[in-house]
Amino acid sequence: MSPDQASPAPKRSATTPNTAFDLKKSTLVASPELFSDDILHLFHEHAALDVIPIVEDTLPIGLVNRHVFMNEMARPYMREIYGRKSCIAFMDKQPLIVEENTPIQELSFRALAAGQKALSDGFIIVKNGAYTGVGSGFDLVDAVTKLQAEKSRMVMESIEYASVIQKSFLRPSQRDLAACLPDHVLLWEPRDVVGGDFFVFRHFDDGFFIAVIDCTGHGVPGAFMTLIMASLLDRLLQHGNPRDPASVMAEMNRMVKSILAQDGKHEDGGGSDDGMDTAFVWFNTAQRSMTWAAAKTPLFIVEPASSDAAPPVKVEQINGDRMGVGYRTTPMSHAWINHNLNLAPGSSVFITTDGIIDQPGGAKRIAFGKKRLKNMLTEHHSLPLMAQGSRIMQAFGTYQGEQTRRDDVTFFGFRP
Repeated sequence: MSPDQASPAPKRSATTPNTAFDLKKSTLVASPELFSDDILHLFHEHAALDVIPIVEDTLPIGLVNRHVFMNEMARPYMREIYGRKSCIAFMDKQPLIVEENTPIQELSFRALAAGQKALSDGFIIVKNGAYTGVGSGFDLVDAVTKLQAEKSRMVMESIEYASVIQKSFLRPSQRDLAACLPDHVLLWEPRDVVGGDFFVFRHFDDGFFIAVIDCTGHGVPGAFMTLIMASLLDRLLQHGNPRDPASVMAEMNRMVKSILAQDGKHEDGGGSDDGMDTAFVWFNTAQRSMTWAAAKTPLFIVEPASSDAAPPVKVEQINGDRMGVGYRTTPMSHAWINHNLNLAPGSSVFITTDGIIDQPGGAKRIAFGKKRLKNMLTEHHSLPLMAQGSRIMQAFGTYQGEQTRRDDVTFFGFRP
């Protein structure tokens, strides 16, 4: 029987290959009735031919690899012994055979399991078991690369759009903050495109409410958490009492634990161990009084000198409650404490997530720390807050140096 010419494969799509069908190529095929001399002749006649499928009727039974075949036939007396024998003597009797509709990802797993020969020999493509063409291992590698690149592109587009959504949640707070407090600083820098830090500012007739929030995680998981927290807090501010930050925080804790299945009422015994560190602040404009509750988040109060004999500025650090909002270890009934303070004219209030404080850097690769932050607040206290923020973040970046950014960063301050 003379070798058959396989029918041309349909034109492949210009888009990223999705199935084995998209990798299919036509090539010469041979019957098992052909002799090894016939295969040798075909390889000599077609220099670009790497493999020859052996097909019996319509069923593929093996692949002859040019390199293996030519090396064997070049050995002494091999042509005399095998030249007039069936070509199946040198074929791979267990080639990788896949259906046309096999997805590229599944095909890549099967090729990996088949080992090196799937890359060098390629694979046979069939439809309902009948031979239709061959695929190249190198084309498969290229297809997998393109598929991963396409998936990465789609993921990045989704993340970029998620960033747009997250920024849109921040925009009303930024707008109201600028209208209400001319001297303020708000620096929000996700470690990745999106992040787990969040900020809320709401203006009321008699004052304003502030929340600086650091959710579990960063990147996409952290961003999902911020959407949950922002939605819950918005509901609480509409129906609760923003003048009592501790009660808002306690209700937030109950809602988070319930939504994330941390209330012990689910069959699996508990949901995710997620939550947030945060500070909730209420400021009464007329009385210049501040009430706040904090969960693992410190406040820094910068006060001007009380007399000519006093130091030019005093920085007081007030630590938050050691219990976070949500999390499995936080009791459902936990109550945070309200702190109260009358701000003297010229005083400033700063809140930061731990992205600044815990960031390692410097010659000793230790954390930036609260002490270093307080020293900078003292050094730059006379500047407008936006200028202070710029100086602090510049120093922070220099301190970080070549160290990887560990977490999202939010730095907020206001001078009423």
